[in-house]
Amino acid sequence: MGPLIPNGIIPAEWDSIIALLIGLVFGFVLEASGFSSSRKLAGVFYGYDFAVLKVFFTAALVSLIGLYYMDYLGYVDITQMYVHPTYLWGAIIGGAIMGVGFVAGGFCPGTSLCAVAIGKVDAIVYVVGIMIGVLIFSELFSFFQPLYEGSFMGNITLVDSFDINPYWFIFIFTVLAIGIFALSDKIRASVKKVFY
Repeated sequence: MGPLIPNGIIPAEWDSIIALLIGLVFGFVLEASGFSSSRKLAGVFYGYDFAVLKVFFTAALVSLIGLYYMDYLGYVDITQMYVHPTYLWGAIIGGAIMGVGFVAGGFCPGTSLCAVAIGKVDAIVYVVGIMIGVLIFSELFSFFQPLYEGSFMGNITLVDSFDINPYWFIFIFTVLAIGIFALSDKIRASVKKVFY
């Protein structure tokens, strides 16, 4: 049955409308969860608040289990799901730049837009910085292009990379998540003892 648009169940014209609705709901949930606060987001890096790590790790895990379970039941064809192509060096360098920006500004691009929507000045400055970065990158794209498109690895997933059965991968990922949650709780407790 699914994915819905590639299989013609929902017309392709609905793609942008569905994306907009999902984005609005996602932004509402981010704000309701307190993720428009740069202090809460940066808390992951300083060890006093791991809510962001837990929420996004849980979301990835639930999505992964849900998709493969729906595939098992025949409601979704996992082989038709879109996998973004991997350009290794672009991903590594882009991830490092975003990581530095995340620690320095306390926002990721999505949470910064959420914070702009409620009028936070630090988020507005952060988004202006993102726009300046986008402008520089787009104007100098011919210079960055060899690096951006270098080390193309195709539309691969971690399951492909490790050549592992997806169900074993889900099990390992679940155990890893439980371990990370337990470790984050211990780190948070020790940081609170030092700073509070």
